[in-house]
Amino acid sequence: MTRILTVEDDERIRASVKLALEGEGWAVEESENGERAMEVFNRAPTDVVLIDIMLPGVDGFEVCRSIRKVSDVPIIMVTARDDTHDIVAGLEAGADDYLTKPFAPKELSARIRALLRRTRAAEPALSHLRFGDLEIHQDEGVVTVSGVEVHLTRTEFKLLCELANNPSRVFSREVLLERVWGYGYFGDGRLVDVHIRRLRTKVEQDPANPRHVVTVRGLGYKLQI
Repeated sequence: MTRILTVEDDERIRASVKLALEGEGWAVEESENGERAMEVFNRAPTDVVLIDIMLPGVDGFEVCRSIRKVSDVPIIMVTARDDTHDIVAGLEAGADDYLTKPFAPKELSARIRALLRRTRAAEPALSHLRFGDLEIHQDEGVVTVSGVEVHLTRTEFKLLCELANNPSRVFSREVLLERVWGYGYFGDGRLVDVHIRRLRTKVEQDPANPRHVVTVRGLGYKLQI
């Protein structure tokens, strides 16, 4: 059974989220703080983690970073306000997506289903791609730069593969939201921008002047041959 870990200090919100997710047929583990969240996460496998940013003690950013050190499990950050700083900081900490309170249970369920579909998708057909010093072994989930392996999150790897399988093709943010995250109309272009920036810090020799993952002003992004 799909297991969701929800980390939320507000008991009413935690209860309503649990009810909504169990209504989808998913098993839900709850935690009211960051310390217990890590205990629960380390105790048993989890398919998706939902983390509130504002937690007592260890905040949501630190919980996200701690999970990212040991797992590529999909993570959704939750913020009480549509604050660009909080959203970007959550994504920079390693989250795959974010939600702003208050959110509709149907939207939460839709985003989780999209993440699960992407996680369980079939392996790509082309196994090995090379662009200068950048090599992508899609069937192994391995990326190397100048022969040195770099660690990407599942979302970063999916994003890189999407660009690499269509070299020189320009992808708009909307198309990347649909292809990488699995949804479009309720997506946010900041998801794409932040993940592109994180990806560049890992696969580019000079992230400020990228050779591989480049911006096409006014249109989107592409992988340069």
